[in-house]
Amino acid sequence: MPRSVNAVASRKRRKKILKAAKGYFGARSKVYTVAKNAVERAMQYAYRDRRTKKRAFRRLWIARINAAVRQHGLTYSKFMHLLSKSDIGLNRKVLADLAMNHPDTFKAIVDTVKK
Repeated sequence: MPRSVNAVASRKRRKKILKAAKGYFGARSKVYTVAKNAVERAMQYAYRDRRTKKRAFRRLWIARINAAVRQHGLTYSKFMHLLSKSDIGLNRKVLADLAMNHPDTFKAIVDTVKK
């Protein structure tokens, strides 16, 4: 009985990897086995860094809120505590944006929280 190979699926699988490796340097974009390793590693980094990005942005927002709040005589931790006590449901992303781009609105929130 003749040997059966699923050439259609194999070619599709290889093309998918080479398409993902498009733009890589040298053999990484041309040779399947090298490209496969490069793409696998790139996907691991992408997975990891999607989570790292969330961490980095949260740290940035906290730093911005802290800097803005200290101008009004509070610390970040005290401000967040007072914010939760006064039932203002703004997240750090929105607060940081207000602190950077709308300082008057942010000052109004700080004054509301201080009372």
